[in-house]
Amino acid sequence: MAHYASMGTIPPKRHTQHRDPQGNLYYEELMGEEGFSSDSSLLYHRRIPSEISAARAWELPDQTLTPNHPLKPLHLKLHDLFPPESSGVDAVTGRRLILGNGDVRISYVVADAPSPFYRNAIGDECVYVERGSAQVETVFGAFDVGRGDYLIIPRATTHRWLPKPPADDADGEPLRLYAVEAASHIAPPKNYRSKFGQLLEHSPYCERDLRPPLGPLLAEDVGADAGQETEVYVKHRGPGPGGIAGTIYTYPFHVLDVVGWDGCLYPYAFNVSDFEPITGRIHQPPPAHQVWEGWNFVICNFVPRKVDYHPLAIPVPYYHSNVDSDEVMFYVDGDYEARKGSGIGVGSVSLHPGGHAHGPQPGAMERSIGAEYFDELAVMVDTFRPLELGEGALACDDGRYLLSWHTPSS
Repeated sequence: MAHYASMGTIPPKRHTQHRDPQGNLYYEELMGEEGFSSDSSLLYHRRIPSEISAARAWELPDQTLTPNHPLKPLHLKLHDLFPPESSGVDAVTGRRLILGNGDVRISYVVADAPSPFYRNAIGDECVYVERGSAQVETVFGAFDVGRGDYLIIPRATTHRWLPKPPADDADGEPLRLYAVEAASHIAPPKNYRSKFGQLLEHSPYCERDLRPPLGPLLAEDVGADAGQETEVYVKHRGPGPGGIAGTIYTYPFHVLDVVGWDGCLYPYAFNVSDFEPITGRIHQPPPAHQVWEGWNFVICNFVPRKVDYHPLAIPVPYYHSNVDSDEVMFYVDGDYEARKGSGIGVGSVSLHPGGHAHGPQPGAMERSIGAEYFDELAVMVDTFRPLELGEGALACDDGRYLLSWHTPSS
Protein backbone atom coordinates (compact mmCIF):
# COMPACT_ATOMS: atom_id res chain seq x y z
CA MET A 1 0.00 0.00 0.00
CA ALA A 2 1.04 3.60 -0.52
CA HIS A 3 0.76 4.75 3.07
CA TYR A 4 2.50 3.81 6.28
CA ALA A 5 0.74 2.02 9.13
CA SER A 6 1.83 0.87 12.56
CA MET A 7 0.05 -1.53 14.93
CA GLY A 8 0.88 -3.12 18.25
CA THR A 9 4.21 -2.70 19.97
CA ILE A 10 7.38 -1.81 18.02
CA PRO A 11 10.75 -0.32 19.08
CA PRO A 12 11.56 3.36 18.44
CA LYS A 13 14.22 2.44 15.84
CA ARG A 14 14.07 -0.42 13.36
CA HIS A 15 16.63 -3.25 13.64
CA THR A 16 17.19 -2.52 17.32
CA GLN A 17 16.40 -4.49 20.48
CA HIS A 18 12.73 -5.06 21.25
CA ARG A 19 11.99 -7.12 24.36
CA ASP A 20 8.97 -8.60 26.09
CA PRO A 21 8.12 -7.76 29.74
CA GLN A 22 10.35 -10.63 30.90
CA GLY A 23 13.32 -9.26 28.94
CA ASN A 24 13.27 -11.77 26.08
CA LEU A 25 14.01 -10.46 22.59
CA TYR A 26 11.25 -10.43 20.01
CA TYR A 27 12.28 -11.67 16.55
CA GLU A 28 12.16 -9.03 13.83
CA GLU A 29 11.10 -10.16 10.32
CA LEU A 30 11.35 -7.99 7.23
CA MET A 31 8.59 -8.87 4.75
CA GLY A 32 9.50 -6.99 1.57
CA GLU A 33 8.85 -6.84 -2.14
CA GLU A 34 11.52 -6.84 -4.86
CA GLY A 35 14.24 -7.88 -2.48
CA PHE A 36 15.03 -4.86 -0.30
CA SER A 37 14.06 -2.34 -2.99
CA SER A 38 10.31 -1.77 -2.64
CA ASP A 39 7.49 -1.68 -0.08
CA SER A 40 8.03 -3.65 3.10
CA SER A 41 6.88 -4.13 6.66
CA LEU A 42 8.68 -5.20 9.82
CA LEU A 43 6.92 -7.77 12.00
CA TYR A 44 7.94 -8.62 15.56
CA HIS A 45 7.42 -12.28 16.52
CA ARG A 46 7.48 -14.07 19.83
CA ARG A 47 9.09 -17.09 18.16
CA ILE A 48 11.65 -17.47 15.37
CA PRO A 49 9.53 -17.21 12.18
CA SER A 50 11.75 -19.64 10.24
CA GLU A 51 11.46 -22.39 12.88
CA ILE A 52 9.69 -25.31 11.21
CA SER A 53 9.60 -28.82 12.65
CA ALA A 54 8.37 -30.69 9.56
CA ALA A 55 7.51 -30.30 5.88
CA ARG A 56 5.46 -32.53 3.60
CA ALA A 57 3.83 -32.27 0.19
CA TRP A 58 0.39 -30.68 -0.21
CA GLU A 59 -1.59 -32.16 -3.08
CA LEU A 60 -3.15 -29.01 -4.52
CA PRO A 61 -6.62 -28.88 -6.07
CA ASP A 62 -6.38 -29.68 -9.79
CA GLN A 63 -4.26 -26.96 -11.44
CA THR A 64 -4.39 -28.43 -14.95
CA LEU A 65 -5.10 -25.93 -17.74
CA THR A 66 -6.57 -26.86 -21.13
CA PRO A 67 -6.22 -24.57 -24.18
CA ASN A 68 -9.41 -22.84 -25.33
CA HIS A 69 -9.25 -24.49 -28.75
CA PRO A 70 -11.09 -24.15 -31.02
CA LEU A 71 -11.28 -20.53 -29.85
CA LYS A 72 -14.73 -19.89 -28.36
CA PRO A 73 -16.52 -17.38 -26.17
CA LEU A 74 -17.80 -19.22 -23.12
CA HIS A 75 -20.54 -18.90 -20.50
CA LEU A 76 -19.54 -20.57 -17.22
CA LYS A 77 -22.20 -21.18 -14.56
CA LEU A 78 -20.17 -20.99 -11.35
CA HIS A 79 -23.08 -21.71 -9.04
CA ASP A 80 -23.34 -25.20 -10.57
CA LEU A 81 -19.90 -26.10 -9.20
CA PHE A 82 -21.03 -26.31 -5.56
CA PRO A 83 -24.54 -27.76 -5.14
CA PRO A 84 -26.50 -26.72 -2.03
CA GLU A 85 -25.79 -30.03 -0.31
CA SER A 86 -22.01 -29.45 -0.46
CA SER A 87 -20.41 -29.24 2.97
CA GLY A 88 -17.02 -29.44 4.61
CA VAL A 89 -15.45 -27.20 1.95
CA ASP A 90 -12.91 -24.57 2.98
CA ALA A 91 -11.84 -21.38 1.21
CA VAL A 92 -8.31 -22.58 0.44
CA THR A 93 -8.24 -26.30 -0.35
CA GLY A 94 -11.76 -26.22 -1.82
CA ARG A 95 -11.04 -23.72 -4.62
CA ARG A 96 -11.83 -24.88 -8.13
CA LEU A 97 -9.67 -23.44 -10.90
CA ILE A 98 -11.70 -21.67 -13.56
CA LEU A 99 -9.23 -19.90 -15.85
CA GLY A 100 -5.52 -19.22 -15.84
CA ASN A 101 -2.23 -18.49 -17.53
CA GLY A 102 1.31 -17.75 -16.39
CA ASP A 103 0.28 -14.38 -14.93
CA VAL A 104 -3.01 -15.01 -13.15
CA ARG A 105 -5.34 -17.80 -12.02
CA ILE A 106 -9.06 -17.35 -11.26
CA SER A 107 -10.79 -19.75 -8.87
CA TYR A 108 -14.19 -20.07 -7.21
CA VAL A 109 -15.29 -21.66 -3.96
CA VAL A 110 -18.35 -21.91 -1.74
CA ALA A 111 -17.02 -22.56 1.77
CA ASP A 112 -18.58 -23.53 5.07
CA ALA A 113 -15.57 -24.91 6.96
CA PRO A 114 -12.53 -23.16 8.49
CA SER A 115 -9.54 -23.16 6.19
CA PRO A 116 -6.05 -24.14 7.27
CA PHE A 117 -3.51 -21.39 7.69
CA TYR A 118 -2.27 -20.59 4.20
CA ARG A 119 0.19 -18.44 2.31
CA ASN A 120 0.56 -17.93 -1.42
CA ALA A 121 4.28 -17.69 -2.17
CA ILE A 122 3.69 -17.13 -5.92
CA GLY A 123 1.94 -13.77 -5.86
CA ASP A 124 -0.66 -11.50 -4.29
CA GLU A 125 -4.30 -12.51 -4.07
CA CYS A 126 -7.40 -10.39 -4.66
CA VAL A 127 -10.39 -12.24 -3.21
CA TYR A 128 -13.88 -10.89 -3.91
CA VAL A 129 -16.69 -11.86 -1.55
CA GLU A 130 -19.72 -12.52 -3.72
CA ARG A 131 -21.96 -13.53 -0.81
CA GLY A 132 -21.73 -14.58 2.81
CA SER A 133 -19.32 -13.36 5.46
CA ALA A 134 -16.20 -14.49 7.27
CA GLN A 135 -13.47 -13.54 9.64
CA VAL A 136 -10.01 -13.62 8.09
CA GLU A 137 -7.14 -14.01 10.56
CA THR A 138 -3.70 -12.87 9.36
CA VAL A 139 -0.32 -12.33 10.95
CA PHE A 140 -1.03 -8.58 10.58
CA GLY A 141 -4.42 -8.75 12.31
CA ALA A 142 -8.00 -9.72 11.52
CA PHE A 143 -10.72 -8.66 9.07
CA ASP A 144 -14.46 -9.08 9.08
CA VAL A 145 -15.45 -9.36 5.43
CA GLY A 146 -18.83 -9.64 3.77
CA ARG A 147 -20.76 -9.14 0.57
CA GLY A 148 -18.99 -6.86 -1.89
CA ASP A 149 -15.61 -6.82 -0.13
CA TYR A 150 -12.31 -7.16 -1.94
CA LEU A 151 -9.49 -8.43 0.24
CA ILE A 152 -5.98 -7.75 -1.09
CA ILE A 153 -3.51 -10.20 0.46
CA PRO A 154 0.21 -9.63 -0.23
CA ARG A 155 2.36 -12.54 -1.33
CA ALA A 156 3.42 -14.88 1.51
CA THR A 157 0.99 -13.42 4.07
CA THR A 158 -0.03 -16.22 6.44
CA HIS A 159 -3.80 -16.19 6.95
CA ARG A 160 -6.92 -18.34 7.25
CA TRP A 161 -10.62 -18.01 6.42
CA LEU A 162 -13.30 -18.66 9.06
CA PRO A 163 -16.75 -18.61 7.38
CA LYS A 164 -19.72 -17.44 9.40
CA PRO A 165 -22.82 -19.65 9.30
CA PRO A 166 -25.47 -18.50 6.79
CA ALA A 167 -27.82 -17.95 9.74
CA ASP A 168 -25.42 -15.24 10.99
CA ASP A 169 -25.13 -13.56 7.58
CA ALA A 170 -27.30 -10.58 6.65
CA ASP A 171 -28.36 -12.32 3.41
CA GLY A 172 -28.53 -15.83 4.89
CA GLU A 173 -26.00 -16.94 2.28
CA PRO A 174 -22.95 -19.21 2.48
CA LEU A 175 -19.48 -17.77 1.84
CA ARG A 176 -18.93 -17.47 -1.93
CA LEU A 177 -15.46 -16.31 -3.00
CA TYR A 178 -14.05 -15.34 -6.39
CA ALA A 179 -10.26 -15.54 -6.04
CA VAL A 180 -7.81 -13.84 -8.40
CA GLU A 181 -4.32 -15.19 -7.73
CA ALA A 182 -1.47 -13.29 -9.36
CA ALA A 183 2.09 -14.25 -10.19
CA SER A 184 2.93 -10.64 -9.31
CA HIS A 185 1.72 -7.91 -6.99
CA ILE A 186 -1.77 -6.37 -7.07
CA ALA A 187 -2.25 -2.66 -6.38
CA PRO A 188 -4.36 0.38 -7.25
CA PRO A 189 -3.71 1.46 -10.87
CA LYS A 190 -0.67 3.67 -11.39
CA ASN A 191 -2.75 6.31 -13.18
CA TYR A 192 -4.74 6.81 -9.94
CA ARG A 193 -1.59 7.47 -7.87
CA SER A 194 0.88 10.31 -7.47
CA LYS A 195 4.57 9.62 -8.00
CA PHE A 196 4.75 9.07 -4.23
CA GLY A 197 1.78 6.69 -4.17
CA GLN A 198 -1.11 8.84 -2.91
CA LEU A 199 -4.48 8.21 -4.56
CA LEU A 200 -5.25 11.30 -6.65
CA GLU A 201 -8.39 13.42 -6.93
CA HIS A 202 -9.60 11.68 -10.11
CA SER A 203 -9.33 8.23 -8.53
CA PRO A 204 -12.75 6.57 -7.99
CA TYR A 205 -11.73 5.72 -4.42
CA CYS A 206 -9.26 6.99 -1.84
CA GLU A 207 -7.34 5.85 1.22
CA ARG A 208 -10.36 6.55 3.46
CA ASP A 209 -12.17 3.69 1.72
CA LEU A 210 -9.45 1.11 2.47
CA ARG A 211 -9.74 -0.93 5.67
CA PRO A 212 -6.50 -2.07 7.33
CA PRO A 213 -6.47 -5.14 9.57
CA LEU A 214 -7.60 -4.96 13.17
CA GLY A 215 -4.54 -6.04 15.01
CA PRO A 216 -2.22 -7.32 16.06
CA LEU A 217 -3.90 -10.68 16.61
CA LEU A 218 -2.29 -13.16 19.02
CA ALA A 219 -2.96 -16.84 19.55
CA GLU A 220 -4.68 -16.30 22.90
CA ASP A 221 -7.01 -13.80 21.21
CA VAL A 222 -8.47 -16.71 19.20
CA GLY A 223 -8.56 -19.11 22.12
CA ALA A 224 -5.36 -20.94 21.23
CA ASP A 225 -2.29 -21.83 23.23
CA ALA A 226 0.73 -19.81 22.06
CA GLY A 227 2.78 -23.03 22.19
CA GLN A 228 0.29 -24.97 20.07
CA GLU A 229 1.69 -26.67 16.96
CA THR A 230 0.38 -25.14 13.70
CA GLU A 231 0.31 -26.26 10.07
CA VAL A 232 0.63 -23.73 7.24
CA TYR A 233 -0.26 -24.68 3.64
CA VAL A 234 2.12 -22.98 1.19
CA LYS A 235 1.46 -22.63 -2.55
CA HIS A 236 4.73 -22.11 -4.42
CA ARG A 237 6.64 -22.65 -7.64
CA GLY A 238 7.34 -26.32 -8.21
CA PRO A 239 6.93 -29.45 -10.30
CA GLY A 240 3.12 -29.58 -10.57
CA PRO A 241 0.82 -28.50 -13.44
CA GLY A 242 1.64 -24.96 -14.51
CA GLY A 243 4.83 -25.07 -12.43
CA ILE A 244 2.82 -24.84 -9.19
CA ALA A 245 3.21 -27.06 -6.15
CA GLY A 246 2.24 -27.15 -2.49
CA THR A 247 4.01 -27.82 0.80
CA ILE A 248 2.66 -28.06 4.34
CA TYR A 249 4.97 -26.64 7.02
CA THR A 250 4.58 -27.59 10.67
CA TYR A 251 5.54 -24.93 13.22
CA PRO A 252 6.11 -25.96 16.86
CA PHE A 253 4.09 -22.91 17.99
CA HIS A 254 0.96 -21.01 16.98
CA VAL A 255 1.73 -18.76 13.99
CA LEU A 256 -0.38 -15.87 15.33
CA ASP A 257 2.54 -14.61 17.38
CA VAL A 258 3.15 -11.09 15.99
CA VAL A 259 3.06 -8.48 18.76
CA GLY A 260 3.47 -5.49 16.43
CA TRP A 261 4.36 -4.38 12.94
CA ASP A 262 4.87 -1.28 10.84
CA GLY A 263 5.44 -0.44 7.19
CA CYS A 264 3.69 -0.04 3.85
CA LEU A 265 3.06 -3.71 3.02
CA TYR A 266 -0.01 -5.31 4.58
CA PRO A 267 -3.40 -6.75 3.62
CA TYR A 268 -6.37 -4.43 3.29
CA ALA A 269 -10.07 -4.57 2.37
CA PHE A 270 -12.20 -2.41 0.11
CA ASN A 271 -15.94 -2.65 -0.47
CA VAL A 272 -17.21 -2.28 -4.03
CA SER A 273 -19.99 0.05 -2.80
CA ASP A 274 -17.27 2.65 -2.09
CA PHE A 275 -16.22 2.74 -5.76
CA GLU A 276 -17.46 6.02 -7.27
CA PRO A 277 -18.27 5.35 -10.96
CA ILE A 278 -16.92 7.62 -13.67
CA THR A 279 -19.67 8.45 -16.17
CA GLY A 280 -20.01 10.65 -19.24
CA ARG A 281 -22.29 11.85 -22.03
CA ILE A 282 -21.24 8.91 -24.21
CA HIS A 283 -20.17 5.38 -23.33
CA GLN A 284 -17.11 5.15 -21.08
CA PRO A 285 -14.60 2.39 -21.93
CA PRO A 286 -13.58 -0.24 -19.34
CA PRO A 287 -10.45 1.65 -18.09
CA ALA A 288 -12.89 4.09 -16.43
CA HIS A 289 -14.03 1.16 -14.28
CA GLN A 290 -10.58 -0.11 -13.28
CA VAL A 291 -10.02 -0.87 -9.61
CA TRP A 292 -6.75 -2.94 -9.42
CA GLU A 293 -3.83 -3.94 -11.60
CA GLY A 294 -1.22 -6.70 -11.66
CA TRP A 295 1.45 -7.76 -14.10
CA ASN A 296 -0.22 -8.44 -17.48
CA PHE A 297 -3.78 -8.10 -16.15
CA VAL A 298 -6.22 -5.55 -14.75
CA ILE A 299 -9.35 -5.82 -12.60
CA CYS A 300 -12.37 -3.58 -13.23
CA ASN A 301 -15.79 -3.41 -11.61
CA PHE A 302 -19.05 -2.25 -13.10
CA VAL A 303 -21.27 -0.81 -10.37
CA PRO A 304 -24.80 0.63 -10.36
CA ARG A 305 -24.49 4.00 -12.08
CA LYS A 306 -26.03 6.76 -14.13
CA VAL A 307 -25.43 5.98 -17.80
CA ASP A 308 -24.65 8.01 -20.91
CA TYR A 309 -26.70 11.19 -21.25
CA HIS A 310 -25.92 12.45 -24.76
CA PRO A 311 -29.32 12.80 -26.53
CA LEU A 312 -28.29 10.16 -29.09
CA ALA A 313 -26.35 7.91 -26.70
CA ILE A 314 -26.50 4.11 -26.86
CA PRO A 315 -25.84 3.12 -23.23
CA VAL A 316 -24.78 -0.51 -23.75
CA PRO A 317 -21.21 -1.15 -24.95
CA TYR A 318 -20.32 -0.97 -28.62
CA TYR A 319 -18.97 -4.14 -30.25
CA HIS A 320 -15.29 -4.45 -29.59
CA SER A 321 -12.37 -6.71 -30.40
CA ASN A 322 -9.74 -6.58 -27.67
CA VAL A 323 -6.85 -7.72 -29.83
CA ASP A 324 -4.38 -7.74 -26.91
CA SER A 325 -6.50 -9.29 -24.18
CA ASP A 326 -8.96 -11.90 -22.98
CA GLU A 327 -11.96 -10.49 -21.09
CA VAL A 328 -13.51 -12.34 -18.14
CA MET A 329 -16.72 -10.91 -16.66
CA PHE A 330 -18.17 -12.23 -13.39
CA TYR A 331 -21.83 -11.21 -13.06
CA VAL A 332 -22.51 -10.59 -9.36
CA ASP A 333 -25.80 -8.73 -9.07
CA GLY A 334 -28.47 -6.81 -10.93
CA ASP A 335 -29.89 -6.81 -14.44
CA TYR A 336 -27.42 -7.08 -17.32
CA GLU A 337 -28.98 -5.13 -20.17
CA ALA A 338 -26.29 -6.02 -22.71
CA ARG A 339 -26.52 -9.76 -22.01
CA LYS A 340 -30.31 -10.28 -22.12
CA GLY A 341 -31.18 -13.34 -24.16
CA SER A 342 -27.80 -15.03 -23.63
CA GLY A 343 -28.69 -17.06 -20.53
CA ILE A 344 -26.20 -15.12 -18.43
CA GLY A 345 -27.32 -14.16 -14.91
CA VAL A 346 -26.10 -13.85 -11.34
CA GLY A 347 -23.21 -16.25 -10.76
CA SER A 348 -22.23 -16.43 -14.43
CA VAL A 349 -18.82 -15.82 -15.94
CA SER A 350 -18.35 -14.90 -19.59
CA LEU A 351 -15.04 -15.38 -21.37
CA HIS A 352 -14.51 -13.30 -24.51
CA PRO A 353 -11.08 -14.27 -25.84
CA GLY A 354 -8.79 -12.05 -27.86
CA GLY A 355 -9.53 -12.62 -31.53
CA HIS A 356 -13.30 -12.71 -30.97
CA ALA A 357 -15.28 -9.49 -31.53
CA HIS A 358 -18.02 -9.27 -28.92
CA GLY A 359 -20.62 -6.93 -27.57
CA PRO A 360 -24.31 -6.71 -26.69
CA GLN A 361 -26.76 -9.46 -27.53
CA PRO A 362 -29.12 -8.94 -30.50
CA GLY A 363 -31.70 -6.25 -29.73
CA ALA A 364 -29.87 -4.93 -26.64
CA MET A 365 -28.66 -1.74 -28.33
CA GLU A 366 -32.16 -0.63 -29.33
CA ARG A 367 -33.65 -1.62 -25.96
CA SER A 368 -31.06 0.39 -24.04
CA ILE A 369 -31.77 3.72 -25.76
CA GLY A 370 -33.29 6.13 -23.27
CA ALA A 371 -32.02 4.27 -20.19
CA GLU A 372 -30.77 6.59 -17.45
CA TYR A 373 -29.45 4.08 -14.92
CA PHE A 374 -27.96 0.57 -14.96
CA ASP A 375 -28.53 -1.53 -11.86
CA GLU A 376 -25.71 -4.03 -12.35
CA LEU A 377 -22.64 -5.24 -10.51
CA ALA A 378 -19.85 -7.19 -12.17
CA VAL A 379 -16.14 -7.86 -11.67
CA MET A 380 -14.02 -8.02 -14.82
CA VAL A 381 -10.50 -9.36 -15.31
CA ASP A 382 -8.68 -8.50 -18.55
CA THR A 383 -5.51 -10.49 -19.22
CA PHE A 384 -2.82 -9.70 -21.76
CA ARG A 385 -1.91 -13.30 -22.41
CA PRO A 386 -4.44 -15.94 -23.49
CA LEU A 387 -6.36 -17.74 -20.79
CA GLU A 388 -6.70 -21.50 -20.62
CA LEU A 389 -9.51 -23.48 -19.01
CA GLY A 390 -9.29 -25.02 -15.56
CA GLU A 391 -11.24 -28.09 -14.51
CA GLY A 392 -13.92 -25.83 -13.03
CA ALA A 393 -14.57 -24.14 -16.38
CA LEU A 394 -14.80 -27.48 -18.17
CA ALA A 395 -17.32 -28.63 -15.56
CA CYS A 396 -19.70 -25.64 -15.79
CA ASP A 397 -19.55 -24.47 -19.43
CA ASP A 398 -23.10 -24.09 -20.80
CA GLY A 399 -21.89 -25.22 -24.26
CA ARG A 400 -24.18 -22.80 -26.11
CA TYR A 401 -22.91 -19.28 -25.54
CA LEU A 402 -20.97 -18.99 -28.81
CA LEU A 403 -24.29 -19.13 -30.69
CA SER A 404 -26.02 -16.45 -28.60
CA TRP A 405 -25.47 -13.70 -31.21
CA HIS A 406 -26.61 -15.95 -34.06
CA THR A 407 -30.14 -15.45 -35.41
CA PRO A 408 -30.77 -18.06 -38.14
CA SER A 409 -32.68 -16.76 -41.14
CA SER A 410 -36.19 -18.17 -41.56
